[in-house]
Amino acid sequence: MSNCEQNRAQAQELARGLEEFVSSLLVELDRHLDKRLVETFQRTLQAIVTFRHSLHGLLLSELGGYILSPEHAPAGTKRLSNLLRSNRWTGEIINGFLWQKATQVIEEQETVYAGWDESEVEKPESLKAEGLCAVRSSVAARLKRIKPGFYNPPGGRPIFVPGLHWISVMVLGTDGQPPLLAAMRWWTSRGKHASDKRKEEIKLLICCLRAWGRRVVHLFDRGFASRRWLKYLLRLRARFIIRWPKRYKLLNAKGERVNAWKITRGKRSQNFRDLWDARRQRLQRTGIVFAQVRHPRYDQPLWLVVSRPSSGREPWYLLTNEPILSTDDAWSVVFAYARRWQVELAFRYTKSELALESPRLWSWHNRLKLMLMVSLVYAFLLSLLLPSFQSLRDWLLRHWCHRTGKRYRTFAIPLYRLRSAISRLWLAYPVSPPFAWKNSG
Repeated sequence: MSNCEQNRAQAQELARGLEEFVSSLLVELDRHLDKRLVETFQRTLQAIVTFRHSLHGLLLSELGGYILSPEHAPAGTKRLSNLLRSNRWTGEIINGFLWQKATQVIEEQETVYAGWDESEVEKPESLKAEGLCAVRSSVAARLKRIKPGFYNPPGGRPIFVPGLHWISVMVLGTDGQPPLLAAMRWWTSRGKHASDKRKEEIKLLICCLRAWGRRVVHLFDRGFASRRWLKYLLRLRARFIIRWPKRYKLLNAKGERVNAWKITRGKRSQNFRDLWDARRQRLQRTGIVFAQVRHPRYDQPLWLVVSRPSSGREPWYLLTNEPILSTDDAWSVVFAYARRWQVELAFRYTKSELALESPRLWSWHNRLKLMLMVSLVYAFLLSLLLPSFQSLRDWLLRHWCHRTGKRYRTFAIPLYRLRSAISRLWLAYPVSPPFAWKNSG
């Protein structure tokens, strides 16, 4: 087989793999939509993978040229617009599909973690789009940081811009399995679709506990650390690990109400391990100490696990209701929380690489549909990180996204390069949906 034939076969195989990944979703859509809209849905997923542009990646006029061809871009744009405007389907179909995928994985594994985090979709140039509310700008916060060698950074209070609030849950398995997207929800605090943070969090937590029970340990960062959130976790009997702010109060073994950092002050680390620091590319000597505590408002026993890295870095104060009876139990809590970083990477990847902040749709529901389709693409790309696709990944990165230099040999950034390789392959060898849908509408 010549290289050209091999490339064309691999391109079609990847398109078939995308269709197989969403096959049950396409069947569900086929019950509600005309077959041409189902085909447009599948072509749009391919177009999102192919078109890489952080500012224009989700503009309908741009995607239209990839759904069909550049000379037929207006027709492709109209097809996509008809798909998003259709009242015969909602984004809940995609939400249910992602949730079902995550539930299947949870049922197959013994130890599973669910990483939670929150972010914002910033639309600083928009005013008229439905559902926009004031969100704290993380972009402005980064620009205001003091950098070595520069001066006069702007001060003042946080900057708020139009946007949407965002919450996500990812299933983080063990044994080197890649993370799996379980849920992405967007909400606003203004207009007829207004909601609030606590309501959305509790709604999602109840869904998790009803579907997964106590088989899952939930991981939260400091943004979730509060008396009210702890009350719901304990009342619903959820298993959890929270990074607790060191200044927040807890009750020590003597029943004294003190700051969390004072509970283990002066205590020697009970165990040490050399952990690999991926950012600094070196082993980091880390100590650990744990103690049983209680919250001043609740009687349930809790445990505080403190991870102490060297080099003057800030310790982690991890509060959990998982019984800590040995140093191995304490280390398992630290390693579990370290995996929560995958949710942070999901926000960064979907914003920068999949252009999730670029849609210009006025309607709230139409915008959610497009953003959930992006979530679907991200879930597909994550599925390609499974060990069974190792040979395919090696071939793609070697032939379609080759890089030289020490940085690319030592740093693990497969998802960015993987999408770049697939994009270039599909641009060179265009593909079409392998199967036609039989519903006549």
